Amino acid sequence: MRTHKDLDVWKLSIDFVTEIYALTMRFPKEEQFGLINQIRRASVSVPSNIAEGAGRKSDKEFLQFLYISLGSVQEIDTQILISLNLNYLTKSEYEILLIQLDQISKMLSGLIKSVKEKLN
Repeated sequence: MRTHKDLDVWKLSIDFVTEIYALTMRFPKEEQFGLINQIRRASVSVPSNIAEGAGRKSDKEFLQFLYISLGSVQEIDTQILISLNLNYLTKSEYEILLIQLDQISKMLSGLIKSVKEKLN
């Protein structure tokens, strides 16, 4: 039986969520129900969908959840750029997040490719 806790991309995305929560604690209070909420929800969506998909019975279902995670990665990419443009993140913080996000994206894409090959 497959478990999400064995997947490196899940582990990395959990660490990413922790980083996002720490950084967004410094955002202005008026963003609490705006950008903070959006970034946090999208970030939590990545490992959550990996976990939910891994718990499904078929690889086809797993694949659907991996695609949702990949979509959330793109959403976060946009949100951290907005955060940089609003000076809520420093250039250095933004670049570190971008590197982590790129790594998660590549790992997800690799996992998607692997699951698709199993389906064929």
